Amino acid sequence: MMSKRWIQHADWKSEKHVPAIEVEKKDGLYYIHVSVGKEIAHPNTIEHHIRWINVWFWPEGGKFPIEVGYSTFDIHNEDMLCEPYTMFTLKTDKKGTVMATSYCNIHGIWQSDELEI
Repeated sequence: MMSKRWIQHADWKSEKHVPAIEVEKKDGLYYIHVSVGKEIAHPNTIEHHIRWINVWFWPEGGKFPIEVGYSTFDIHNEDMLCEPYTMFTLKTDKKGTVMATSYCNIHGIWQSDELEI
């Protein structure tokens, strides 16, 4: 059986499907902003859109990542379209990395680079 790569990766500066993460720390909280299509816009049409973004935190020394949150973008019709942007607030004293995955209804699952916090 041939192994297939089911999570795709690419440089977010050259690919419109990779989630881009920005983190701001303020008053002991991490504000995690994630969008798809930061540098190159995703088409975001009824036929071709981002369905969800999932954000993960992997604590330093942890065995596996912990899900921070999951956002779905459910409105895709002639009158309205959801934009692939979400924000989560994380409170932790632990160091670790944040990463995100997104799902395009045509091109599958994409993973961001890991960002240390």
